[in-house]
Amino acid sequence: MEKTDIITVSNPKSPIAEAYRTLRTNIQFSSFDKSVQTVSITSSGPGEGKSTIASNLAVVTAESGKRTLLIDCDQRKPMIHKIFNQSNLVGLSNLLAGEVTIENAIKPTNMENLSIITAGTRPPNPSELLASGKMKHFVEDMKDKYDFIVFDTPPVLIVTDAQLLADYTDGYLLVVSSGAA
Repeated sequence: MEKTDIITVSNPKSPIAEAYRTLRTNIQFSSFDKSVQTVSITSSGPGEGKSTIASNLAVVTAESGKRTLLIDCDQRKPMIHKIFNQSNLVGLSNLLAGEVTIENAIKPTNMENLSIITAGTRPPNPSELLASGKMKHFVEDMKDKYDFIVFDTPPVLIVTDAQLLADYTDGYLLVVSSGAA
């Protein structure tokens, strides 16, 4: 069962949950030429709420009937497994290293239309894994299976990982902590 960190699950009628639905709608209508299928969530620094926003956005997108995949791309400080109360022993890093199959890496949730891939075992070379041809092929395969994919990435000013995913995503959301100087 999902933890209550996901307000769209714990209090779906709240104004905050409605704000996530508004965000989902704004993303859907942000491009006239093609639909937005992949979005990366990043921020300038740690602790600004990237994983919370990624999780809630994934939930409201799944609720709208879209097959949704949430991928934890933060190999250094992963959070998605904690938010969804899942094991992190097998995940994206294990998949890209060829240790497991896609079927073993994808974890279902209690929510219809929502699956997650946790970060997995911390590799010695996170940036290289995300920049690999395997990652590119993996994302292309997932685009055929899912209507919407959310990438939870590390802070953009700390490591290059978020920038490396630019080739795979249709857009970025930059999270800014409220009241931060």
